[in-house]
Amino acid sequence: MQSGQPSRTALGAAGLRAAHQVLDHAAIFIDPLALRILGADGDAMVRDAANDASRQRLRWFIAVRSRIAEDAFALAYQHGVRQLVILGAGLDTYAYRTPPSQLRIFEVDHPATQAWKRERLAEASIAIPPALSFVPVDFERETLADGLSAAAFDPTQPTFFTWLGVVPYLTETAVFATLGFIAGLPGGAQVVFDYVNPAASMATRERRAAHQALAERVAALGETLQCHFDSDALDAQLKTLGFREIEDFGPCEISQRFFPGRPPFSGGGGAHVLHATTMI
Repeated sequence: MQSGQPSRTALGAAGLRAAHQVLDHAAIFIDPLALRILGADGDAMVRDAANDASRQRLRWFIAVRSRIAEDAFALAYQHGVRQLVILGAGLDTYAYRTPPSQLRIFEVDHPATQAWKRERLAEASIAIPPALSFVPVDFERETLADGLSAAAFDPTQPTFFTWLGVVPYLTETAVFATLGFIAGLPGGAQVVFDYVNPAASMATRERRAAHQALAERVAALGETLQCHFDSDALDAQLKTLGFREIEDFGPCEISQRFFPGRPPFSGGGGAHVLHATTMI
């Protein structure tokens, strides 16, 4: 993202979440605030999505990753997790959709994007729940540990992290610093994030073309894709950090769960959604 400016990809993702509610009738992911938080931009963004068939699969992928993350958190909550950290929150609306009681939520984002979001919330008359803490952090220059500590985060309590639409835009150093922090929390932790395989490793021309289209689109917004991960190597690195169980939803797994009977899903340029936990 450009210095001092809110994330344009965060706005784009929010627009596609809203478009999923309208154009796809929220078939995978229900978000009643997705359109409202966009304010005056919402209807135009939905119309743009309707007129651009090339973004349909990306729209579905954004819905899929949100659904996987929120389903995994719902199960974690049933097992006693009472802290939720939303990394790179953008215009995510989970905290404002009547989250479970006794839950503390921390929204972590770049200061400029977070200030922009708070303006959007105020303009849309969306109330900020008392259990929510805003944590401004620049992932490339500040530590997540320092930001959360200042917000009275309790590292001894089991915690769930969502980290959607962020990892591909960071350096590997920043990614593994954050994952190392999560893995080292004494209370135990889970994390859901998405990542992208290197284009050369993608088996089909369709996936490589989708990857190239995504790279070009975000580059035009000034937010270049910086890192890619081989799935087997990433699995090994996560286990070295201390994650015990890893569930990786690639194109085949996404199709099996959400689009049964169809070919492997190519939305998101061959992106994966990964759920890892240090808990037994």
